Amino acid sequence: MKHFLDIADFSAEEIRGMLTLGLELKAEQKNGQSRPLLKDKVLAMVFQKPSLRTRVSFDMAMRTLGGDALYLSPQEIGLGKRESIADIARVLSGYVNVVMARVFAHDHILELAKWSSIPIINGLSDYNHPCQAMADALTIMEEFGDLKGRTVTYIGDGNNVALSLMKVVTKLGAHFRIAAPENFGLSANDIEQSLQFAQLSGGSITQFHDPSAAAEGSDVIYTDTWTSMGQEEEAKMREKVFPPYQVNQTLVNLAKPQAIVMHCLPAHRGQEITDEVADGPHSRLFIQAENRMHAQKAILINVMNGIEDDAK
Repeated sequence: MKHFLDIADFSAEEIRGMLTLGLELKAEQKNGQSRPLLKDKVLAMVFQKPSLRTRVSFDMAMRTLGGDALYLSPQEIGLGKRESIADIARVLSGYVNVVMARVFAHDHILELAKWSSIPIINGLSDYNHPCQAMADALTIMEEFGDLKGRTVTYIGDGNNVALSLMKVVTKLGAHFRIAAPENFGLSANDIEQSLQFAQLSGGSITQFHDPSAAAEGSDVIYTDTWTSMGQEEEAKMREKVFPPYQVNQTLVNLAKPQAIVMHCLPAHRGQEITDEVADGPHSRLFIQAENRMHAQKAILINVMNGIEDDAK
C-alpha cells in the first residue's frame, strides 16, 4: 500500500517526480486543460484540526482531477474516541478510494495507515506536515528552477512545518538554516536524519540563535506562527520569547535581492511577520497557498497509481 505519511519515506527522485507533475498540472489548469486522472475516485477528508487551505485545496484537487471529496468533521468521526482508529480505517476502506487525515497525534496517522487497505495521506500531525512541505518545495522550484544549492532559512519555532521543510530541502540538495530560540529548535534525532539526506544530496543544515546571521545571503526566508494549535496555553510565554524572530523588512534586506518570503498561513500579522513583508514584493505567501492544491494533485495521483499498479 502506497501511503503519504512523511517526506522521509520518499527518495529525492520520487519527490522531484511529484513536484514536476504538480507544476505540469498547474500549467494545464491555468490553460483550462485539466485531465480527469482521478475520475470516479473519492477522497475522504478526516479533520481533527480545522483548516482553510487543507480542506479547500484537497477538495479542489479532487474536483480538478475528475474525482470527488467528502468532508468528515471531528464531531462525525471522533477519531479514537467515539470509535477506534482501526475500525474507522477499515470502514472507510470499504467506502472511498483514499483518505486524508489532519490530526493532533502522529500515532493516529500511523494507526490509520496500519489498518487501512487504501492510501492514507497525512494532511498534518503534531509531528510533521509533509503536504505543506511539498507545496513549499514546488513554490521554490517554480521560482528558481531547482532547489539544489539554494539556501532556505526558517525563522521561528521548530515545529511540524519546520521539520518537513528541513526534510524536503535536504532531500533535494538545498542548504537548510534554522534560527530558533534556545529550547525551541528541532530535535537532535530529526536533524541527524536530515543530515543523512543532506550528505547524499550535497545539501547542509546550519542551526542559529541569531535570526540576522541566519537570514544573511538566503534565497528563501520562511516563517510560521509562534504558537501552533494545541499550544494555546503557552501563547503568552511564547509572545515574550519570539519577538526577536519576527520576519520584517530589516531582516529580509539581509537576504539576497531576489529572495522570496514564505509562510504556510494562517499568519499572525504583527507577530511573526509584518504587513510590509507579507504584502511586499518578496512575498510568495498566496502563490504558496495556491500551490498546496497543485502539489496535492500530484500526491493524490502518486498514491492512487500505487493502487492501479497493484491491480495490474
